[in-house]
Amino acid sequence: MSVFSIISIFVTVAALASWVNHRYIRLPGTVGLMTIGLIMSLAVIGLDKLGLDIGGWVENVMGSIDFSEALMKGMLSFLLFAGAIKIDLGDLLQQKFVVSILATGGVVITTLLVGVVLHFALMPMGLELPFAWCLVFGALIAPTDPVAVLSILKSVHAPKSLEVKIAGESLFNDGVGVVVFMVMLAIAASTETVTVGSVVMLFLHEAVGGVLFGILIGWIAFHLLKSIDDYAVEVLITLALVCGGYSLATVMDLSGPIAIVVAGLLIGNYGRHLAMSETTRDHLDKFWELVDETLNAVLFIWIGLEILILHFTMSYFWAGLLAIPVVLAARLISVWLSVSLLRFRRQFTERAVGILTWGGLRGGISIALALSLAAGPERDLIVSITYVVVVFSILVQGLTIKPYVQSIS
Repeated sequence: MSVFSIISIFVTVAALASWVNHRYIRLPGTVGLMTIGLIMSLAVIGLDKLGLDIGGWVENVMGSIDFSEALMKGMLSFLLFAGAIKIDLGDLLQQKFVVSILATGGVVITTLLVGVVLHFALMPMGLELPFAWCLVFGALIAPTDPVAVLSILKSVHAPKSLEVKIAGESLFNDGVGVVVFMVMLAIAASTETVTVGSVVMLFLHEAVGGVLFGILIGWIAFHLLKSIDDYAVEVLITLALVCGGYSLATVMDLSGPIAIVVAGLLIGNYGRHLAMSETTRDHLDKFWELVDETLNAVLFIWIGLEILILHFTMSYFWAGLLAIPVVLAARLISVWLSVSLLRFRRQFTERAVGILTWGGLRGGISIALALSLAAGPERDLIVSITYVVVVFSILVQGLTIKPYVQSIS
């Protein structure tokens, strides 16, 4: 089956699911689409049990595209840029200490806590996952997903300062999370000697290099935008910034997600006000909002259908349920430590820790990292646990974060 045919199938299914959700179910987009995807998966499994062999064809379609490759080296760049251009840089700079600590220290603390607790919690279940691989799971589940978080935040009327903290953290911590994941994977797979010095150098190269590269490509795009007044060309420039910038960052072993977020913040703030006409701003916003909505629809339908190609067992399912409170508790502790560290110098909204904890959704990035693992005895268990945690995060946390925020407002 051709790539075009596969893309056509996903876009068509996403469009129909979006219509059904908007017309009948009326759940938040992310939650509704994943729910429909899961229902479709269960329906396929049920029809197979009745003798209608369509599961094989669906699995063929699902297995023909590398989810990890498609998300991490394709869709993610567009989704991050679409989210970043909507963030007010002034508001983000006011929360820079909170965002930076949550996006770095929070990821590391969550990784360690999840890894340690899960290692001992799985033993009574007869599932032995080596400690190093538990840390790998901790690293891939630690970052909150910007796609899921930003999608849910659209419908949640949280205090402005908290909204900026949650959105800012989610935009930056996936880049940090990928670096931590790479380090833990190198340790678990014993492919190379990992030292403190090599970890620091990797972080500086990927993360700090990503920031500097994002500033550079954002500055170049800003001057190109400023030199003309043609909305079609200017929208095309932003598209090239995302595609070319992310690809070049990847080639240079820099953090593409961080680079695109930084470039998006520059274009969304300085570029919007100093380099664009009102007509261009209007077309740019509408174009990237459409890209955001379309890719979100495809992504979360895809996540819902992904269960069809997982090697799932009941023991893995119970392990996933066990991991949910472990991940939430680790998130709570990391947020509490970060907020406590900063309380002496700034005020926090009442119950900020609770909202930041419950609003830290996991999503496609965690699944993509899990699926990127090489085939082995640890992969199936890690992928299954990750899927259960992500489904809970989006369906349960995503559905309840709005009433939770409203109940304490």
